[in-house]
Amino acid sequence: MNFFGTARAVYAKEIVDALRDRRTLLVVLLSSVLLGPLVLIALSGLVASLEARAEKREVFVVGIEHAPGLRNFLERQSAVVRDAPSDYETRLRDASLADPVVVVPPDFEAAMLRGDVPVLELLSDSANKQAESGAGRVQRLLAAYGRERVALSLAMRGVSGELLEPMEIQERDLASTQTRATQFTAMLPFFVLMAVLYGALSAALDTTAGERERGSLEPLLMNPAAPLALVLGKWGAVASVAMLIAVLSCFSFLPAQWWLRSDTLQALFQFGMREALLFVVVLLPFAAALSALLMAVAIRCKSVKEAQVNASLLVLLVSLLPLVSVFNLGSEAWWHLWLPALGQNTLMTHVLRGGALRAPQWLIPLAVCLLLAAVSLWFVAHRLRGAALR
Repeated sequence: MNFFGTARAVYAKEIVDALRDRRTLLVVLLSSVLLGPLVLIALSGLVASLEARAEKREVFVVGIEHAPGLRNFLERQSAVVRDAPSDYETRLRDASLADPVVVVPPDFEAAMLRGDVPVLELLSDSANKQAESGAGRVQRLLAAYGRERVALSLAMRGVSGELLEPMEIQERDLASTQTRATQFTAMLPFFVLMAVLYGALSAALDTTAGERERGSLEPLLMNPAAPLALVLGKWGAVASVAMLIAVLSCFSFLPAQWWLRSDTLQALFQFGMREALLFVVVLLPFAAALSALLMAVAIRCKSVKEAQVNASLLVLLVSLLPLVSVFNLGSEAWWHLWLPALGQNTLMTHVLRGGALRAPQWLIPLAVCLLLAAVSLWFVAHRLRGAALR
């Protein structure tokens, strides 16, 4: 059998073996492909609950009878004033009360009429995320009431309130809709990278350290076939599984958008067929290189357990490298594209922002992946050749 015939035969055998282990394949599919959409749906549920609470416009107050002017202002702002429960501090601490509480002192209105500066307390708990998220909304209402009282006091003295604001500031956001949407979609590249990693991990470990542990690798090496042909066949099967996981993971976010419960998130979530296809283009070379690298790590090991321990460092690096872009407050650095995982994360984030992939941007990670795959396959073939000679 010639070189390519051997590679095709090994590829067909490894693909059948990978598909035969349905339990492992099902676990990989569920954990890697469905994790991202499930987290997205859970996030939309959280955002929807925050939006529903904001629409109620409820303000919990203690001692509102001491501030009739404040009650009148809040009701004019379409807010619903409610009396806070007597144990509001305890309920804020144990997160059973999901709204901040305004505490009005008994002499509030009298102090306002005298021209004093009374103190309003806005109680929340930083550990109570729901109450903390509503504190800003209530604080803006109270600040607006304060500005209204100042304007009325000045008007009674014949002074225009505009004197307190010598200039007007208008904010203009230059970011496009897709760029603003990346605050929600920034997690997508990380999830698809992890899907490719774990999709290739089990197949790469099984076809190298797994066969050595089962004792089926040595009989394979006794055949008069070039070790590189055997390696290419095994690598092709592992890369095919990783690429399949990459494709399924990217396209799984399309139907996941049907279950988004938040209108805001639905409007901002810009991930369509174009983004999914570009994600696949970016991920396929990475899946091939990662498969070869995992095989190079596992070929040195005598058991799957030992290979899992050795591969954990690689898993950690692939998990942590995309975080570099999270802590980078400036623009994307040129060297990001030269690091595997980080380069792919950078490209996918660029796609989510609506940008087009220019040739230099895509060719640099492609060249790195090709070089990494070639070196890893050479190393695996070298190790197999040495094992065959022994």
